Amino acid sequence: MSEFFAALFSNPAITTALWPALVETLLMVGISGLATVVIGLPLGVVLFISQPGGLAESRAANVLLGATIVNITRSIPYAILMVALIPFTRVIVGTSIGPLAASVSLSIAAIPFFARLVEAGLRDVHPGKLDAAHAMGSTRFQTVWKVLLPEALPALVASVTTTVVTLIGYSAMAGLIGGGGLGRLAYNYGYQRFQSEVMIVVLIILVLLVQLVQWTGDRLVRRVDHR
Repeated sequence: MSEFFAALFSNPAITTALWPALVETLLMVGISGLATVVIGLPLGVVLFISQPGGLAESRAANVLLGATIVNITRSIPYAILMVALIPFTRVIVGTSIGPLAASVSLSIAAIPFFARLVEAGLRDVHPGKLDAAHAMGSTRFQTVWKVLLPEALPALVASVTTTVVTLIGYSAMAGLIGGGGLGRLAYNYGYQRFQSEVMIVVLIILVLLVQLVQWTGDRLVRRVDHR
């Protein structure tokens, strides 16, 4: 055990490269998480209200967004998706490597996933509350903004938590193709150079990150749940 810790703290990957790798991972997850919520939340709302019997029923919109765009994107494994998006990423951010470039593929992979979680969360809202708001003269926008989203807030917070946890795992995969972060550190040192202590440290940090996100999300869910 003492030999392990001696090798751990004498490893330059731990002493010099670990902190920048952690910052890159947090940057990837932060940017992609924000983009996912900003785009995925409205997308999930549209999927919900455009379904049969919804507030703004539209079969064409529901099929186009749900069965076509969302389902097709979700069916592509992330390992394949991030490679296929390299040319698109280069056009968007001017490069195909680095945390900013990795955020593009992370966002595109997570947005459909989050949108489906939002749609499922909105379905838990009792239809009677929406009908009551509509009967009192509320517009569709007011019903969504003042009734639907507040009532589904605990489910939405839980959906954000699940999505961020998923992004942490995806970010490690993105590191394998030049995204940087903890995944790249583990691959360069832990796999290619057979330095198992680096791999162990990266795994511990990823587990701690997931636990922290999940703990924070669970506390927020309990705080906003007034049922």
